[in-house]
Amino acid sequence: MATVTAKRTSSSSSAAKKLKNPVASVYVYKGVDKKGNKIQGEINGTSPAIVKAQLLKQGISAKTVNKKAKPLFSSKKPIKPADIAVFSRQMATMMKAGVPLVQAFDIVADGLDNPSLRDLILTIRDDVAAGGGFAPSLRKHPKYFDDLFCNLVEAGEQAGALETMLDRIATYKEKTEALKAKIKKALTYPIAVIVVAIVVTGILLVKVVPQFAETFGSFGAELPAFTLFVLHLSELAQDWWFIFLIGAVAVVFSLKEMIRRSYSFAYLVDKYLLKVPIIGKILYLSVMARFARTLSTTFAAGVPLIDALTSVAGAAGNRVYSEAIIGVREDVSTGIQLNTALRTKNLFPTLLVQMSAIGEESGALDEMLDKVAVYYEEAVDNMVDSLTSLLEPMIMSVLGILVGGLMIAMYLPIFQLGQVI
Repeated sequence: MATVTAKRTSSSSSAAKKLKNPVASVYVYKGVDKKGNKIQGEINGTSPAIVKAQLLKQGISAKTVNKKAKPLFSSKKPIKPADIAVFSRQMATMMKAGVPLVQAFDIVADGLDNPSLRDLILTIRDDVAAGGGFAPSLRKHPKYFDDLFCNLVEAGEQAGALETMLDRIATYKEKTEALKAKIKKALTYPIAVIVVAIVVTGILLVKVVPQFAETFGSFGAELPAFTLFVLHLSELAQDWWFIFLIGAVAVVFSLKEMIRRSYSFAYLVDKYLLKVPIIGKILYLSVMARFARTLSTTFAAGVPLIDALTSVAGAAGNRVYSEAIIGVREDVSTGIQLNTALRTKNLFPTLLVQMSAIGEESGALDEMLDKVAVYYEEAVDNMVDSLTSLLEPMIMSVLGILVGGLMIAMYLPIFQLGQVI
């Protein structure tokens, strides 16, 4: 009987918690204000009665309050890593201001424009309000919060310094996302221009060159070799353009799937990307910056060095260095110093090794690594700027050769015909 009573008490307390922390929804209302003017709008609330009470405080007498209907075909805005960085900063600000954790979730969620992120935060809030803890609630959403994020939050909760830890996490996420944005900037620009060049060349070969071919057919004279070559390319493009398009899409899709499914293939891709001129240097510097930033943040949070290296290996962003960091962790676990373990791998720069040695001797490893991270982040920024300024004239030259070459090939017979006449 006591067991049954306990179960009833547990279920009733659980229900009470759900009632205490209901999920907010969007309501559409129509009513009149204090001056008698008709007014309508939307407001967040947990029930129509609460919404009416909120509107009454604002001087609005609601006539109708209905939950906003969800569209039949809705494409939710995705949650990006940059959104998580913003969420981290806002939570850090709220906690520093002394706002209770559950209330901080409500304040942050109300100020968001992304419905998907708002729903995620409210779900986490409900879990935390039910006594689940911040870190365990985050672990239920591994798609958005990795082990590093959750471990740091857990360390902050255990040390009773959650606001300080959230501030460090926010700084870490902001700098990490800024670094990613720089890498994307370096890679996106040349790829986009190359794609545009291929599309423009394809259009010229399929649509423009055939018009010249009809004209050349009435000349009855032998065409230059360069013109014949372009005409053959045009015929090939007209007959097989669809196959080329499908083949290009298939190659891109296959590469992505092979990288996702085959670790050995992905390892080879990462290995050879590091050897690409200029781009490889930028990727290398970004890996060093990410290594130093992640290890500095985790070590400063009180995470043991071996556990911190595990998180760093997962956040390296390059499988070659992920394996190297795992090897460093194994060496450190046997009692070898971090700087010695780094030096034996022959993959890490001298600056990182020396600063690690200074940090270990002085007991300020996190500060030294933070300085290293700042140095390499600035180096990445400078390399990206240099790459952009270097690529612009090269890309314009390539576009000029492609488009200009096609035009010369088409007008060359006309020039020769003029000389004959």
